[in-house]
Amino acid sequence: MSKNGGIIGISDHGGWAVMVTVASGGKLIDRRRVELVDKGLPTIPHHHLAPTLPLHEAEELIEHVRLSAEKHAKLAFDAIAKKVPVTIIGVALRECPVWLPPTIAERINDYRSRNVADWVMYRKALAAQAEARGWSVHWFDAKKVFEGARRTLGIEDLDAHFLRIKKSIGPPWSVDHRLAMAGAVVAGNAAAKKG
Repeated sequence: MSKNGGIIGISDHGGWAVMVTVASGGKLIDRRRVELVDKGLPTIPHHHLAPTLPLHEAEELIEHVRLSAEKHAKLAFDAIAKKVPVTIIGVALRECPVWLPPTIAERINDYRSRNVADWVMYRKALAAQAEARGWSVHWFDAKKVFEGARRTLGIEDLDAHFLRIKKSIGPPWSVDHRLAMAGAVVAGNAAAKKG
C-alpha cells in the first residue's frame, strides 16, 4: 500500500455493512456502520419477499433494492473519502459464490441460491461503486483472511492485537469490525505488492 493510501474493508449483511478503513502498516483510521438500503425496502428481497410475488414484480423489487444499495454505497464511500486523511485506493469484500445462477428467476426458484443472492447483490453494488471511483476491488476468503492479516502484520496473536485496538478506541468493535479490518490489511498488502 502506498504511504498515503487507504483500503476500506467491508463486512456486509442484509441491508447494512461495517466499513473499516486502514492505512499503510495496518493503522485503523475510520470505522462505521452504514445502511445499504432505503427505509421501507426489504433488506433481503430474494429470500423473503420475491418468492411470494409474480416474477415481473419480484424482478422490479430486486432491481429497486439493488439501485438503492448502489446509492447508499456511493454515499458511504463519499463520506469516508471526505473524512479520512488518506486517499482511498481500494476496498476489500468477501468473495461471492461462483455457482449463483445468472437470472433472478433462477435465484428465486433455487432455495440454496435464494439464501445467498441478496449478499451477492450487496457486494456487487459495493464493488460497482468502488470501481466507479477508480478504486481497486479485492475479494477475500473469510475463512482465510485472519491468518493472512496475521502474517501481513507480522504478529503472532491477532486476537491480542484486535483486543488492544478495542481497548484504545472503545466500542463498538465486533467480529464484523475485525473481519473488515483483516480484509483491508490483506488487500493493502496485495496492493503494495502490485504497486
